[in-house]
Amino acid sequence: MWLVILLLILALLLGGIGLFVEALRWVLIIAVVLLAASIIAGFFRR
Repeated sequence: MWLVILLLILALLLGGIGLFVEALRWVLIIAVVLLAASIIAGFFRR
C-alpha cells in the first residue's frame, strides 16, 4: 500500500516538474521571438 502511495506521489511530482519545464520552454521561445521583433523594428525605425 505504501509503495502505491509513494509511486503516485513520485509520478505527480515528476509530472509537475515536467509541466514547469515545458512552460519555461514556451516562455523562452516567446521571449526570443519578441526580442527578434524588437531588434528588427528598431533597425527599420532608424
